[in-house]
Amino acid sequence: MPARARPARAGSAHPGSAHPEPAHPEPAHSEPAHPEPSGPVRVAPVRSGFAPGAVAGGLLRACHPVPAAAVTLFAAALAAASGRGAAGSALTAGAVAAGQLSVGWCNDRADLRRDLATGRRDKPLVTGRVRPAEVSAAALVALLVCVVLSAACGPAAAAAHLVGVAAAWAYNLRLKATAASWFPYALAFGLLPAFVTLGLPGAPWPPTWLTCAAALLGAGAHFANVLPDIADDLATGIRGLPQRLGARWAAAVAALLVAASTACLVAGPPGPITPYGWPLLALTAVLLTATARAPGRIPFLGTMAVAGADVLLLLLHAAGPP
Repeated sequence: MPARARPARAGSAHPGSAHPEPAHPEPAHSEPAHPEPSGPVRVAPVRSGFAPGAVAGGLLRACHPVPAAAVTLFAAALAAASGRGAAGSALTAGAVAAGQLSVGWCNDRADLRRDLATGRRDKPLVTGRVRPAEVSAAALVALLVCVVLSAACGPAAAAAHLVGVAAAWAYNLRLKATAASWFPYALAFGLLPAFVTLGLPGAPWPPTWLTCAAALLGAGAHFANVLPDIADDLATGIRGLPQRLGARWAAAVAALLVAASTACLVAGPPGPITPYGWPLLALTAVLLTATARAPGRIPFLGTMAVAGADVLLLLLHAAGPP
């Protein structure tokens, strides 16, 4: 699922995210996955010698470690709350971790042209700490591990997870520059509960309200993730739906999507709304209204705070009775 870490220019998401580059070196005659940025392209310095520690450090930074770890921990917690047991939870976490690593490395590899053009010194590929071929190989190996571990969870669960990972790769390679940029996030996040529950005995599908809540949360995370960097994205040829709408409208859409996710989690389960449901809805409305028009990164932080509360509520529902 899409998950992008954007220290300077947004992510996950997933689906986070996402949470965010082809997975193999591009031949000299191939067309870039995104429009070429204008202006001179700065060539990364060539690393001399072979330093395993330097390569490992560069790969670690290039995998988008924060969103990858967040999605992995969430999947592990969801699996444990759903009754997958220690072995099943560990297998679920391993598959998700491998998928997130592959998506993160794919992301940095596909963005290399744009990152060189904008001088992204926070990117190991730009600074030469790791080579494109090394990132491409790491992405492919992680993807292979993801396929193997997902298959060990059962065919239905594997299909759900691998469709989500494929959506994240499609976002990296093509869709993030199109008006359909939100769709991979919604699909990947929406399928994550299914990956967990389909690995249970009988392979039950998660309830519709849970799938909708996760998908809305993923789409909202996408809009929130790009808020701080819309201008930079537009300057380098990335015209996803949030960039086309502009910062003001993208912030509003992010707030609405995350609020809708909260509503699904509160009102979706059968039975009366729990005592903490109404206060959470009220807090969501107040927080998103207060931050939507604020300057800088405040709308992003406000939306992410509500998304975090949604994740906790989702885990509470998963731990409760079916």
